[in-house]
Amino acid sequence: MTIFDWLNEITIKKTLPNNFTEESWDKFNSYMIHRYLSMNIDYIDIVNYVQKINPTNKKQIYSIYREMIPKQKVWLKYIKSQTPKKNDELVNYVAEYFECSLGEADHYIDILRETGVRNILWQMGVDEKEQNKLVKSL
Repeated sequence: MTIFDWLNEITIKKTLPNNFTEESWDKFNSYMIHRYLSMNIDYIDIVNYVQKINPTNKKQIYSIYREMIPKQKVWLKYIKSQTPKKNDELVNYVAEYFECSLGEADHYIDILRETGVRNILWQMGVDEKEQNKLVKSL
């Protein structure tokens, strides 16, 4: 069973938990179920409650969702991040320059903007053609 099969079981079919095989339960991913169900604004409170249950209690999580979510076909649109990803090589240069983590370097790039990042790249000996390529994503 895929994640979408499990979501259909929760929202439409509502099969009893004992009717699934152990192989099916191995495919049940609590994290992804929570994540997809939370994309529907009507289910946020339910998901918030159920997330507190130990993720290894798959049957209990399924049973609660099965009982609390109405039997209806729903479209659960997965919402992706709107933040564009920075060039990994650029982040590595900034992390090396400041001797910090990649996450911190990502924030530094936002603070420094293009001029500051170009200055760092210049100090690290990166040629202008390479700088233009790296800074283009900013």
